[in-house]
Amino acid sequence: MAKSPVKFLVFDIESVADGDLINRTRYGAQEASGDAALARYRQELVIANGNDFVPHTFHVPVSVVVGKLDKDLNLLDLVALDDPEFRPHVITDHFWRGWSAYQQPTFVSFNGRGFDLPVMELAAFRYGISVPNWFNMSARTYEQSRNRYNMESHLDLQDVLTNYSACRFNGGLNLAAHLLGKPGKMDIEGSQVQDLFIDKEIGKIQDYCRCDVLDTYFVFLRTAVLMGWISLDREKEIVQQTRTWLESRASEVNAFKDYLGLWEDWASPWPEGRAQA
Repeated sequence: MAKSPVKFLVFDIESVADGDLINRTRYGAQEASGDAALARYRQELVIANGNDFVPHTFHVPVSVVVGKLDKDLNLLDLVALDDPEFRPHVITDHFWRGWSAYQQPTFVSFNGRGFDLPVMELAAFRYGISVPNWFNMSARTYEQSRNRYNMESHLDLQDVLTNYSACRFNGGLNLAAHLLGKPGKMDIEGSQVQDLFIDKEIGKIQDYCRCDVLDTYFVFLRTAVLMGWISLDREKEIVQQTRTWLESRASEVNAFKDYLGLWEDWASPWPEGRAQA
């Protein structure tokens, strides 16, 4: 098999709670419908926690967007899985089968270890999808794909920026993106996804997910500078070529047009030609 040109998969997911599952497991199917059960549970969560976010164990993915990068961190493509059907079981299959087909490139996320990957792992469990190279639990501990410190398998940018949760990263991806002049959260936040799905606004969910992947990609590039993988000048080159890539596709993808509309170039405090450490 020829070596895959894809070295990294920068990804983000959007998911929604399964009301029927909530009805069966929490209320003994006493509610009239899954929607009613979900509404009841969300109200209970607000009273208990101050917000209505349903735990990930009840979630299924409805949008997964993946940015494919080569070894030099160039963006090769950015795709929404199972577009335009967006079926959870097919999204899950494409996610894991794609990772295997590209010869297990490094996942890159922002807090994917805390939510996105657990949702995708549980979705594989739900839909009967085998992922032996991810669940390689008979391998030596440090070689297991799911080992928290295996950065060849999964590079969680939040882990890097918090030294594996030694501190909190208040502001999340939104803050990290704004530090670089990128849009961050625009018209939609993650807490709105469930209601957008109920209102059948799947297109807005997809666009939101695409923009989150772009933010994650640019945060990844600056993190690569931080770790000494690339120079600051090289990062600037990649950012500019990515902007050109987005501009060439903005007429076809609304999310790219909206993202470019809020784009700001990072204001460097350094003189031109400053030597890198």
